[in-house]
Amino acid sequence: MYTIGLESMDNQKKAAGSSGPETDVELQTPVLRISQLDALELDSALEQLVWTQFSQCFQNCRPGLLTSLEPELRALLQLLLWRFTLYSSSATVGQSLLSLHYHSTLSSSPHYKPLSRRQKLGLALFTLCPSWLQERYHNLLLCLGLCSAGPVYVRISGLLQQGLRSCLTLVSSIAQLARLINFLVFLRKGCHPVLAERIVGAQAVFSKSRAVRDITYQYMNRELLWHGFAEFLIFLLPLINLDFEQNYLSLVHWTDYREAHRAYI
Repeated sequence: MYTIGLESMDNQKKAAGSSGPETDVELQTPVLRISQLDALELDSALEQLVWTQFSQCFQNCRPGLLTSLEPELRALLQLLLWRFTLYSSSATVGQSLLSLHYHSTLSSSPHYKPLSRRQKLGLALFTLCPSWLQERYHNLLLCLGLCSAGPVYVRISGLLQQGLRSCLTLVSSIAQLARLINFLVFLRKGCHPVLAERIVGAQAVFSKSRAVRDITYQYMNRELLWHGFAEFLIFLLPLINLDFEQNYLSLVHWTDYREAHRAYI
């Protein structure tokens, strides 16, 4: 019994020791840049698909019914997707398809640590708010009386109006420049393709310790095959005399019809 107990303790120590290095390898293995960009494209395609399906529910209603509320509805659908994907599993749909998930870089531990609730809320805030503000920029200016069409009792002095306009333009320019710089840093170092990820401290890592880092070309090969077949048909069709083939088929059909008619008589 004592020997069995020692063997079980040794097995537990080996298992504990083997789980640590695998997790370290998981974090130390860099994720391909193309995989991170593909995950973003898959997320964007999913959002567009959800919006298309949602808008088709109102296709029989009055035209332009959703136009006035489109930014808010898009933000609401993105918030629902965030709630049931990133908030619940620390990974978006595109990352789940590519065996990726978010790791919190704010932790000094070498092991994997999921995102905290504050980091997830920060990702949602920095992702949804800029796109919504960009689409509602003019309407917000109207509400604040910063446009010439605003109400008289809400308008402010021309100097303050010009100053606020300049501040908003400057903030928008700085945000665009920050996104550009962040993307250039991503191309150089291979992490944080989105500025929001760098701000909240979220980094994409492999969800499996032995994930394959090869790029699959099966879809590209399929596309190349179909394109080659289409080009072959485009080259072959002009060489075929369609009029001759049509006349020949009509003649054969007429001969068969005459023979069948004679046999019937």
